[in-house]
Amino acid sequence: MSAANPTEVLASLWRRAGLPPEALAHAHLTGGDPVYPSSFAVATAAQSTIAAAALAACELAHARGTPRQDVRVDAVHAAAECLGWFSLDGRVPELWDKFSGLYRARDGWVRVHANFAHHREGALRVLGLDPATAQREDAERAMQAWDAVAFETAAADAGVVATALRSFAQWDATDAGRAIAAQPLFTVTRIGDAPPRALPLLTAQQRPLEGVRVLDLTRILAGPVGGRALAAYGADVMLVNAPHLPNIDAIADTSRGKRSALVDLRSDAGRATLDSLLQEAHVFVQGYRPGALARLGYGPEAIAARRPGIVCVSLSAYGKQGPWKDRRGFDSLVQTATGFNVAEAEAAGAAAKPKPLPMQILDEATGYLIAFGAAAALWRQQREGGSWHVQVSLAQTGHWLRNLGRVSGGFTAKAPDLQPFLEKTASAYGELTALRHSAQLGRTPAGWSRSSERPGDSPPRW
Repeated sequence: MSAANPTEVLASLWRRAGLPPEALAHAHLTGGDPVYPSSFAVATAAQSTIAAAALAACELAHARGTPRQDVRVDAVHAAAECLGWFSLDGRVPELWDKFSGLYRARDGWVRVHANFAHHREGALRVLGLDPATAQREDAERAMQAWDAVAFETAAADAGVVATALRSFAQWDATDAGRAIAAQPLFTVTRIGDAPPRALPLLTAQQRPLEGVRVLDLTRILAGPVGGRALAAYGADVMLVNAPHLPNIDAIADTSRGKRSALVDLRSDAGRATLDSLLQEAHVFVQGYRPGALARLGYGPEAIAARRPGIVCVSLSAYGKQGPWKDRRGFDSLVQTATGFNVAEAEAAGAAAKPKPLPMQILDEATGYLIAFGAAAALWRQQREGGSWHVQVSLAQTGHWLRNLGRVSGGFTAKAPDLQPFLEKTASAYGELTALRHSAQLGRTPAGWSRSSERPGDSPPRW
């Protein structure tokens, strides 16, 4: 199956969100796959989701009194942005722990995510190793005594993040695979009654989302990318971290444009602070494991009851249905579990070892779907009233990417030079060199007016 046309992919996303079709005439997508070596339409996934997010922000601005404006997204720039590359003071951080990655099992392969200490230590304990003394080669030897799915199951039971390698056919035969295939790419659902909550009118010179307040309770890549996109279009985004939880180095890149506050929801004072922030928020984005915030009283329905008219966005690894709906997961693991690593290796003629996609496109595209869904739901809230819930997952994005088709000759592509797309800015982490945003707005350029902060640099108040 040949890869889909990016403009048609954007139109499909637009229709699913119920947005006005006449706005699509203002989207201009140039270039196409292949951009990076891959048999999958990763550039189309990047380009279409970024264009959808930017165009939806502009359509919301149109509802607030401004003329529509053109949105241009080039495939090379979009794919480059989704590479997620950055440096700090000229140094490119090492993004993977030495225990992360692929391991040979007795009957196949397992991928382990060990970037956080508690995940690394948990995986080593499941392998029967002492985290204080174990080396990578110890873990490799220990894994060879396990069947891949048996380790996956034991890891899930222990709260560890690991998956067995599967082909597309093997994934499709599982109950989890069938559950993902039965779900749409994303959902936008009305979850409560409320009058339209008027947003301030905009001038033609203001960015599309100015005056929109977003609470960003996310930590790993997809959620922070979504919040960063909303900030690029002018939203006032507050990243809310828990003081006891770790972050990854990419926070320096994904925090561009955001305030960064600390709130401890384990305490009465922390919950009171978040309740106060909610009263003036328009969007609440969360990417914690399914049910975690609901147990603290911050599920979508509870939030909508506290703040009628809000848009909630929920990110998960494996969707809202099926036996894996509560399972933790990250982009690299979802690629492994759902068949991409096998398919990519076969297409490259290197089937002996699983091959990842050239970027964490499930994270990146899902992040832009978060921004798209939030803007689309805000547009509907302005017209219809109500409180709204947008749901996305990495596995649903993966299923969508798979259905975009395959790129003939994709591995002939040479990775583009990043230099034309880079910008340098000061940040709380040092001099940050990272990708400019790839959506070019015709009248009000997208970008970040606030440099990256460390968690707690801003107070938890608007």
